[in-house]
Amino acid sequence: MQTNPTYRASRSRLSGRGETGLDRKTVHKYLSAPSQAAPPRRSPTVSGRYLSFAEREEIALLRAQDFGVRQIAGRLGRSPSTISRELRRNASTRTYDLQYRASVAQWHAERRARRPKAAKLLASEPLREYVQDRLAGAVQAADGLALDGPEVPLWKGRNKPRRQDRRWATSWSPEQISRRLEVDFPEDESMRISPEAIYQALYIQGRGALKRELVACLRTGRSLRVPRERARRGIHGHVTADVLISERPAEVEDRAVPGHWEGDLIIGTSRSAIGTLVERTTRFTMLLHLPPMDGFGLGPRVKNGPALAGRGAEAVKDAITATITTLPEQLRRSLTWDRGTELAQHAQLTIDAGLQVYFADPHSPWQRGTNENTNGLLRQYFPKGTDLSRWDLAELQAVATTLNNRPRKTLGWKTPAEALNQHLLSLQEAGVATTD
Repeated sequence: MQTNPTYRASRSRLSGRGETGLDRKTVHKYLSAPSQAAPPRRSPTVSGRYLSFAEREEIALLRAQDFGVRQIAGRLGRSPSTISRELRRNASTRTYDLQYRASVAQWHAERRARRPKAAKLLASEPLREYVQDRLAGAVQAADGLALDGPEVPLWKGRNKPRRQDRRWATSWSPEQISRRLEVDFPEDESMRISPEAIYQALYIQGRGALKRELVACLRTGRSLRVPRERARRGIHGHVTADVLISERPAEVEDRAVPGHWEGDLIIGTSRSAIGTLVERTTRFTMLLHLPPMDGFGLGPRVKNGPALAGRGAEAVKDAITATITTLPEQLRRSLTWDRGTELAQHAQLTIDAGLQVYFADPHSPWQRGTNENTNGLLRQYFPKGTDLSRWDLAELQAVATTLNNRPRKTLGWKTPAEALNQHLLSLQEAGVATTD
């Protein structure tokens, strides 16, 4: 603890009652206290993420001069929301006075930063019961009786259960629970909890206010939490700046010029897949046959080994090349794909097929709306949860022909086959006219 630097010099001078009127014990207590001329010793700021004591002093000075939140933020190079939150959270409130003092604010910040902290759901039983009931409460019939729902297997902690019955529960999301608390308990500040605190109670070991298996009541049902930052990085290395959808020619947007395609994979069980190519102007559909490669299923999977299931980058590149090169060059202008790694060899595809490849933005399926709509139509023939590797090339071509012979409202009730054939005839006529 930092003591007053004049303590030793003043002790003898102020030891009696003559000059101060105080007894020796009081004087000793005063001189041993932290100096008022300098801030008390505090842990150094680890990073620029948190406000430092010097910044809090600056905030207090500017606030006393009636500077606004945005003016203070500009002076400190901080976000206005950071300053606003600091003034709201760390102002002095013991005397119901919202005057901001740097020393008090620093004390509040350090108090909140102490670790470990007891989970709020552990400390408050009414809050824990409320959260658990809204998350995992029973589904009730109109007469109020609880419904058991389907019988579900014992929870084993496996991630995102698929193709099986799930537990019936009220299944409010953490955000719904957090916001509803403010409605149900408007005057009770103890009945408050953030969505993140609920997620941590479910996913982080040691915060065990809620049972781990209650993650099955969340919409996703995933047993492991994947941070968003981890999901953003490292998996789209094949997408470079020159193949982003923003670099795509403007003629693609208005659909006036045929030859621009959208593509994707529809996925089945046992790692099976079918590739889809849809022409944006005519809605003409072509399907890619992606059979399993030799050796698939004959042994254990090899980490980072070849994609023997048939939907790897090389297999998809070869299938697109073999299919798209059956068309005239004028109908092979561009291909817009999602960010799946199955098209990691797009540079070689451009060389082999003369087809410029572009990739849509993350989580933006509307940028390939024609392809998404077509995939929905194809699910009538290839439902989810089925093995797609059992269909051969002839059967895929038959389904594609069926779709291409359906009249479309967007084409004036022409079929995609008729629209494409009309364009091919116009190309031939233009070629004859040029030759003449």
